[in-house]
Amino acid sequence: MERVEHHASFGGSQEVYLHQSSTLGCAMKFGVYLPPQAKRGKVPVLYWLSGLTCTEQNFITKAGAQRFAAEHGIIVVAPDTSPRGEGVADDTAYDLGQGAGFYVNATQQPWADHYRVYDYVVDELPALVEATFPANDRRAISGHSMGGHGALMIALRNPGRYRSTSAFSPIVAPSQVPWGQKAFTSYLGDDRETWKQYDTVELIKNARERLPLLVDQGLDDEFLQEQLRPNLLQAACDAAGHKLVLNQWPGYDHSYYFIDSLISYHFAHHAAALS
Repeated sequence: MERVEHHASFGGSQEVYLHQSSTLGCAMKFGVYLPPQAKRGKVPVLYWLSGLTCTEQNFITKAGAQRFAAEHGIIVVAPDTSPRGEGVADDTAYDLGQGAGFYVNATQQPWADHYRVYDYVVDELPALVEATFPANDRRAISGHSMGGHGALMIALRNPGRYRSTSAFSPIVAPSQVPWGQKAFTSYLGDDRETWKQYDTVELIKNARERLPLLVDQGLDDEFLQEQLRPNLLQAACDAAGHKLVLNQWPGYDHSYYFIDSLISYHFAHHAAALS
């Protein structure tokens, strides 16, 4: 593993590492913020999953997260959104292929050889982080848009692995919206029963752990009505008796201005669960 960036930040350090992923079969980058408390011992980890077109850079440069990670003593790990590189399947569209892994394990060609982002986030990356950095086994997971879908879905599928989860502007029902339908058909095939294992609204119905969900959504989000549809998550949680805090904010859009405005509240939510 090679450190390719290092920046002092709020008493800690923002770093970026490059490693060869055995799960994805390519080189991958991920950001790691190490708070000052990590110099004295092991601390919890928040995994951040980014959205369509993003790399590890978007969150670490735009969200203003380092200040609050330092305040609460939390390592923040921000992986890339898909496998990349020569020989990795891609598509000319922004919402499929490199930059659009959708946090699933692809079963269809040409994607199946590399697009196993679910396994990478759930297994390989945490094992690497906990073996390399002063991280304990207390984990939280959060994300934005496609990454919000990933965070909620992964937390629901892995009871006991995460102490808390949250999302900004998540795709809550990918089986029911164009972004998800396109990606799932390409990566997973036409069997909609297979899709359900990666769909938050479907997973809520039979969740074995009632981990509370925190979701913030801007009401001026250009993708709200067609792609995000948080009302479907609210209805599913109401039907299942699953605790959901859904905050809907007038004037806010889908951008990192929204995330930056509210990221401190998400860190407080995770810190309470991780402490």
